[in-house]
Amino acid sequence: MIAIPTERPTVAPATDLVHRYVGRVRSGDMGALPSVIALVVLSAIFWTARPVFMSEANFANLFTQGAAIAVIAMGLVFVLLLGEIDLSAGFTSGVCAAVLAVLLTDKGWPWYLAVLVALLTGVVIGLVIGAVVVKIGIPSFVVTLAAFLALQGVALKIMDNGRNISIHDETIVAIANKNVPPSLGWALYAVLVVGFAIVQYRKLRARTELGLTGETAPVIALRVAVLAVVAGAAVLVLNGERSRNPELHSLAGMPIVVPLIVALLLLWTFVLNRTSFGRHIYAVGGNAEAARRAGIAVNRVKISAFVLCSTMAAVGGLIAASRANSVDPNTGGSDVLLTAVGAAVIGGTSLFGGRGRMLDAVVGAAVVAVINNGMGLMGYSAGTKFVVTGFVLLLAAGVDALSRKRAPLQR
Repeated sequence: MIAIPTERPTVAPATDLVHRYVGRVRSGDMGALPSVIALVVLSAIFWTARPVFMSEANFANLFTQGAAIAVIAMGLVFVLLLGEIDLSAGFTSGVCAAVLAVLLTDKGWPWYLAVLVALLTGVVIGLVIGAVVVKIGIPSFVVTLAAFLALQGVALKIMDNGRNISIHDETIVAIANKNVPPSLGWALYAVLVVGFAIVQYRKLRARTELGLTGETAPVIALRVAVLAVVAGAAVLVLNGERSRNPELHSLAGMPIVVPLIVALLLLWTFVLNRTSFGRHIYAVGGNAEAARRAGIAVNRVKISAFVLCSTMAAVGGLIAASRANSVDPNTGGSDVLLTAVGAAVIGGTSLFGGRGRMLDAVVGAAVVAVINNGMGLMGYSAGTKFVVTGFVLLLAAGVDALSRKRAPLQR
């Protein structure tokens, strides 16, 4: 007599999880794996060539250098997930930064009202772009290219055709130039690790109660331990004293911009993974027609994505203005847009839509920051940096295209 099991297995052995992950990689779903490998390899190369690369001062500098790009790239992830593009994100950040600077310096507004108006400026820009793309049907490439040119002119008009506007507000300047106390840094670290552990445990428990195959407790524990070690090492280094004269001016503690980026990362990750809007973003990016037939308001989703992209560009502009203590016509220009798009793609977000995570933007921005910082320490010119960054972007796009060919048909 053959015994028939009455219950489904609730957990999967760790070896099964490894095989499943390898299967996903072989099928083309590599996620941020290539960028993480690139980040580790590049860091090792620059650390070996220039030991100062991993010094406490330079480690903190990496975060402030890549902060604005990471935030703008987060916004671009929303648009890229739809298979669209926003070429105006760079100058959107510049215009919003210019609005902030004029209100703070010329008009004497309090910082919170100036920030609110700057963010609303980003919302309006995204709303106009999204409405033109959706309602008129002009490709986003053309609309945002036109916005790219127009916003350059707007920025020049706001700043009287080229003047530099200094920012002296202590709250704004502190965003990218001040640090949180070391004790607060450790408290934030504890909240992050404990919160992550609780989320992972609740996810495992929910799947087990539904009788679904889930991860084993040791795998969850390993994942939490990895986060605890990596984040703990980062906080330990950032809490080190980086000032040459600590008696006069202490530089211990993580930059304020670090918890800001972590908060934005957690917020938008939750939106993409745990809300109906996030599921609709992936559905529209995977197959817009199928999403429409399923009752999803495709046009509303697309407009919302452009609004979020421009709003995040505004936040990136505020960070850039804080770091420079000023705003000029080049704020948001030069290579800001291409670097931000490159960060999202390098991190693992697909240019074809439907695949990507918010973490991709942060990891990709870290890769770009490491390249610029490390090659600068080694004495390479700006031209060489552009060539290397362009090659890495091309490689990431190539990996994405090849993985799409190997992945199951999605459209």
